[in-house]
Amino acid sequence: MAESMVGLKRSCRCAEVTEANIGQEMTLMGWVQKSRNKGGIIFTDLRDRTGIIQIIFEESDCKAESFEKAERLRSEFAIAVTGVVEKRSGAANNNLKTGTIEVRAKELRILSESEVPPFPIEENSKTKEELRLKYRYLDLRRPDLQRNIMVRSRVATMVRQFLADEGFLEIETPTLIKSTPEGARDYLVPSRVHPGSFYALPQSPQLLKQLLMCSGFDRYFQLARCYRDEDLRADRQPEFTQIDMELSFVDVEDVIDVNERLMKELF
Repeated sequence: MAESMVGLKRSCRCAEVTEANIGQEMTLMGWVQKSRNKGGIIFTDLRDRTGIIQIIFEESDCKAESFEKAERLRSEFAIAVTGVVEKRSGAANNNLKTGTIEVRAKELRILSESEVPPFPIEENSKTKEELRLKYRYLDLRRPDLQRNIMVRSRVATMVRQFLADEGFLEIETPTLIKSTPEGARDYLVPSRVHPGSFYALPQSPQLLKQLLMCSGFDRYFQLARCYRDEDLRADRQPEFTQIDMELSFVDVEDVIDVNERLMKELF
């Protein structure tokens, strides 16, 4: 039975807990990676996007009600735990960022129960891609995929900051446009208000950014979503995102210079 998190406030994410927090009471929320009942004591690995931390349940600390709930924990249950951060009593786990600490639970709430997942939520999965894509919301819980998406987010943030510092303006251009004479086939979207007419999705913002140069904006960029109605290839997808830019009153060397410095900053 799902419980409410009303009245609880997450202190931080799992792998953000450090030895500096020893002795503090904290509330953590996430998903159960695995749970091991050793008879009288239960060890549960709690996972979120930052990593894993070990939770210890003993009836003398968390009372009978929470201990009974801890006995029911299974992989991928979403839970909230309040407890005190301690130095690990056993051997440290050097494979975990939180491998020298653990949380001794005082209260447990099961926010959502889970059926047995169709495949293990783990790095470097050997599960067939068709099954992983069918359950994409589970596949995206895997640490290696989450790292990829977080790196992409950091790249986008750095690109925006770098180009802003270089005098670029981030300007969104329309995605429902007139078909343009570029090198690939357009995706077409039927118009409801103009029956028989179609919008095209942009293969790139090429004409639009040139209009911006004519309008005097002189340095434009956009993390632009682009669409090309072509067959899949190893290096091409029907929709993709590109760092799109346009500059006025510059020569070739100026364009190469800003892009080389951007690549250096990113890497």
